[in-house]
Amino acid sequence: MFSYRHGFHAGNHADVLKHTVLVQVLEHLLQKDKPFWVIDTHAGGGLYDLTAGYAARSGEAASGIQALWPLRADPSTPEAVRAYLAQVAAVNHADTLQWYPGSPQLAAQMLREGDHLRLYELHPTESKLLEQHFASVRRGVSIQVADGFAGLRGVLPPPPRRGLVHIDPPYEVKDDYRHVVQTLKEAVPRFATGTYAIWYPEVARHEAQQLPAQLKRVAAALPKVDWLHATLRVKAAARDGVGLFGSGMFVINPPWTLYDRLAQALPWLVETLGEDDHAAYTLEAQQN
Repeated sequence: MFSYRHGFHAGNHADVLKHTVLVQVLEHLLQKDKPFWVIDTHAGGGLYDLTAGYAARSGEAASGIQALWPLRADPSTPEAVRAYLAQVAAVNHADTLQWYPGSPQLAAQMLREGDHLRLYELHPTESKLLEQHFASVRRGVSIQVADGFAGLRGVLPPPPRRGLVHIDPPYEVKDDYRHVVQTLKEAVPRFATGTYAIWYPEVARHEAQQLPAQLKRVAAALPKVDWLHATLRVKAAARDGVGLFGSGMFVINPPWTLYDRLAQALPWLVETLGEDDHAAYTLEAQQN
C-alpha cells in the first residue's frame, strides 16, 4: 500500500504539499522573537539524494519537486511554493537538484539559535541515517530512537509554550490512523497553544478516507480550536487500489495567513502537477 522508507517517496507530490505547509507554519512562528520548539514524531532520515538509492529507483520526485524546480524563480509561481522551493535550493548547489530536505532538515535550516528541534524515529535504518545527518550538530537538535506517538506525551508542553508538532507516521498499518486520532486527543489539551500539522496519504484504504472527518471531530470537541484542511490529488486512484494518488494536511491552530497562501498555491499545483482530469484540491477551515 505504501512504503515506510521516506527516501522512497522523497520529493513527490505529497512532500510538496506537506513541506509547503510546514514552511509556511515555520515562517509564521519565526515572526516573533520568542523561541519555539519543533517536534517531529516520525522524522525519517533527514536528507535524501534524489540521484541514488530509493529515491532514484522509485522516480517519485518526477511527480513533485523535479517538475517544480525549473519554476522556482518564475514570478507567476505562488508565494508559498516559492518559499518552499527556496528551502529546497538551500541544500543544493546552483541549478542542480540532487538533494531533497525532509522535514527535519527543513526545520533545522530555518530555526534560530534558542529554538529547538526534537526528533523521533523508531525505524533502525532511518534513525541511524538521521543521527549521522545531525552528527555535527551539538546544540538545538535532539534525537530519540523511539516511538514518536509515545514520546510526544513526555515533552508537552515544551518549555517555551510555543511550537509546531508534526505528525507524519508511515500509515503502513491500520493502527497508525487510530494512533493519530488518539494522540491528538491527548496532546492538544496539554499544549493548547501549539500548532499541530498532521499529514496523511490518499490511498484506497477505508481508514485513510475516514481520517479527515475523525480529525474534525477531535478539533470540534476541543474548546477554541481552529483548524485547516488541505488536500492535493494529482491523479485518479489506480484500478487495482495500489499507490498514492494524493495526500492531505490537517492543521490545528494554523497561522492566520495559511488559508490565503494555500488558496493561491493549490490551484496552481493542481495545474502544474496534475496528471489527469481527476487532479483536484480541497481547502477548508474552521475558526472559533
